[in-house]
Amino acid sequence: MTELAAENDVAQSTKMRGSEELELRLEQHRVELTAYAYRMLGSSFEAEDAVQETLLRAWRSFDRFEGRAALRSWLYRIATNVCLDMLGGKERRVRPMDLAPAKTADTPLGGPLAEGTWVLPIPDGRVLPSGGDPAEVAESRETIRLAFVAALQHLPPRQRAVLILRGGVGVEGVRGRGALGDLGRVGQQRAPTSPLDARGHRRHRQRRVPADGRRAARAPGPLRRRLRAVRHRSLTSLLYEEATWSMPPYEMWLRTHDDIRQWCLGPGIGCRGSRLIPLVANGSPAFGQYKPGGPGGSLEPWSLQVLEISAGRIAGISFFLDTASLFPVFGLPPLLEP
Repeated sequence: MTELAAENDVAQSTKMRGSEELELRLEQHRVELTAYAYRMLGSSFEAEDAVQETLLRAWRSFDRFEGRAALRSWLYRIATNVCLDMLGGKERRVRPMDLAPAKTADTPLGGPLAEGTWVLPIPDGRVLPSGGDPAEVAESRETIRLAFVAALQHLPPRQRAVLILRGGVGVEGVRGRGALGDLGRVGQQRAPTSPLDARGHRRHRQRRVPADGRRAARAPGPLRRRLRAVRHRSLTSLLYEEATWSMPPYEMWLRTHDDIRQWCLGPGIGCRGSRLIPLVANGSPAFGQYKPGGPGGSLEPWSLQVLEISAGRIAGISFFLDTASLFPVFGLPPLLEP
């Protein structure tokens, strides 16, 4: 019995080491898979859920992975199936500009629409590799811009996947035949719980609130310089004449410098005295906005602003008002002291 127990201990230890090594191999692809899922789904929350499910399916099915395709292509195939499952029967995510013509500054704001209506922002750190080739990172950054991701949502889901994979939209070295295959189901059967179940969900919670409070949102050098320039000048002074201004979850949006300025001095006057924390989202300059009105004179979260920059000026600003969900993703604190 002692010898048998020792053999069992060795077998169990070997199995655990193999499991940990597999988990590390799979985790190496998390960032690029999140970028792919984000382009497919248009939501940072859904993209992270999709990648977690992808890695779980891969872990459960790895004993049947025969190596006829590269591991990376196999993972993209699983991720595609997961995204298609999640998109089944859903309306596409949009920006306010996709729903109705621009309004004027005196238009009533109306009621908020459901979170599932909107293309949502994502921190660069979730979808862009650190230390990658600068040219490739710059190219990938263009494919996570809000406008580009929203444009992808106009395609049917399978065409969207083909464009991203076969067209190389921010996915280098993966082409359709290996990644798409016949989109046969992988990892659908239930299996014993994997370490990725608990560890993945724990990591997901940790990534939503970075330990240093800011790591997920730090901008690269050129964007930091742009952010500093914007912070020291009025946003409206940097707007193009035909700039856009939108505020999900509300459908209303504005176009023209005059309407935006009138709205800021009218319905938006309550934001006077706001403080901005510079960030980066979707490859673009962004800010966490806090306005007066919090307890004890503190400033409370109001919006996550994502800027669209063209030739050094602002072509558009998206104000995402669901701060309860978005601020933790970007490592932003719940209040600012006065």
